[in-house]
Amino acid sequence: MQKYLLTVLALGIACGMNAEYKPGYYNIMDGKSKAALKAAAKQCVEQHTVLEYYDLPSYWQYSDVYPELYDGLTRWWEMYSNNIYLIQNGQTAKSSFSANKMQREHSVPKSWWKYNGDVEYTPAYSDMWNLYPSDGPANQAKLNYPLGPARSATYDNGCTKVGPAMTGYGGGSANVFEPADEYKGDFARSFFYMATVYDDLPWVVNYMYAQNTYPTLQPWAYQMLLQWARMDPVSQKEIDRNDAVELSQGNRNPFIDFPELAEYIWGTRTEEIFLISEQGGEVTPPITGDPVITAPVNGEALDIGQAAVGKTVTAALRIEASNLTSSLSVRISGTDREMFSTYLTSIPASQLNRGDYLLYVSYTPAETGNHTARLLLYDGGLPDGESIAVTLTGQAFPVPELTAPEALPATDVTDTGYTANWSAVAEVVDYYVINRVRYTQEGTEGTQLTAAGCSLEIDDRDPAVAETYTVCASRLGCLSEPSNTITVAADAGVSLTDGTVPFAIGAQPGGFRIMSEGDNTGLRVYDLTGRLVLSRERVSGGETFSLPEGVYIINCDQAVKPVKIII
Repeated sequence: MQKYLLTVLALGIACGMNAEYKPGYYNIMDGKSKAALKAAAKQCVEQHTVLEYYDLPSYWQYSDVYPELYDGLTRWWEMYSNNIYLIQNGQTAKSSFSANKMQREHSVPKSWWKYNGDVEYTPAYSDMWNLYPSDGPANQAKLNYPLGPARSATYDNGCTKVGPAMTGYGGGSANVFEPADEYKGDFARSFFYMATVYDDLPWVVNYMYAQNTYPTLQPWAYQMLLQWARMDPVSQKEIDRNDAVELSQGNRNPFIDFPELAEYIWGTRTEEIFLISEQGGEVTPPITGDPVITAPVNGEALDIGQAAVGKTVTAALRIEASNLTSSLSVRISGTDREMFSTYLTSIPASQLNRGDYLLYVSYTPAETGNHTARLLLYDGGLPDGESIAVTLTGQAFPVPELTAPEALPATDVTDTGYTANWSAVAEVVDYYVINRVRYTQEGTEGTQLTAAGCSLEIDDRDPAVAETYTVCASRLGCLSEPSNTITVAADAGVSLTDGTVPFAIGAQPGGFRIMSEGDNTGLRVYDLTGRLVLSRERVSGGETFSLPEGVYIINCDQAVKPVKIII
């Protein structure tokens, strides 16, 4: 069989349709995930014209026919057999349907939602997203069996296979209906639609659906349907049918418009936020094996290092995984668990399956001593009960008392560089932090550098630009007061010969420091949303300010232009 590609032109001429959803149609889905995203998708598409069940062939003649003529006649496109069913000259769609003994087939069997024996009380009974034209014998063979891979076949016409379910599939049904590979994605996206729009139906048969608003699909079912959707991605047939169905009953299938939507609701991207602007890129590839984590190994240890009490140090845990089908959960336990943390409690499978992933673990001790905790990685589609445990260790010391270094004049000054110098402090230090500030015509440029010894070579000096540097001693994440300021004067341009330093700032762990001498007025700090997060009428050189991690814009009355800083 071949899954022919419909041309937009062919159906567009017949129906006068648009080729995509209208602007704003899905806006309320933006910024949501998992259950909230599913609920928003339902709100977008659930309202539609309820069609008459027996009139469906009249609509299918636009949505479910091949674009190419067969012996000069229109051919029905049904996904249950390879038979050729034609609309003869002079026949209406309904009369052709009757003459060919075709049937109106519910992909999700109507018997699954009976209410007091009635199946016609709900729009699901005639919803085109759940009904397709079908070969009669194939429809009778599949009955109301769930979708699934068949271990063997009691019925097989080359397109529809019916037989006993493979282990782990069927939801308790002895038999399953397995469509052809080229249509498995089509059926998966129909089942996703039904689970979204009709999650409030009384599911009296629970092979694949459950009585809840989320996830509605049984775990085995959505995992299989996700894999089918990956293996059989959205085709032109579905794209064109999406437009035709919208013309007939007024709504679309969002799982066709957004091939990754199901991954955000049930699959590998459930911990990610769905943004319409980011759709249309790469799609989740088929899972090609069992979910596995190859690194870290169970029992491995991660030494985060040394820290002062109340200070934070961070280390990266490398995770290598493949074929994960859902988000990997992260949990920290143990006596000292409050001193260890991660920025997230779950990691999207889509990120882990791409290759190496770095999970950053922080250690913030509350008291001196050696501390341990246990980091657990689990879920992700791993076999029930399987997890990876990593031992976390850290060592805490009292907050060190550090004296400020003395910055010494630069030496070996050339047109292209110089050597920054300073005196060593008496205390043990991990390294020195050099705050370098350049004063260009456009404003100040601050850079933070580190050095193990008492000098640092600078090799990108501009002789037309003046610059300064100060030095701090660092130990266990703590900084000393800054040193005095050393000026490397420009050969031309900005002059600092009067000994004053224009407004400048230097980044430091957890905040920033005012680098200029004297007082500055009108300090204002904004985050990237434009919100004012800090203001001072007057600040002095050497003052420090703490801020959460982020990007900020800092300005004051003496600044040539605002300064951008990353904390």
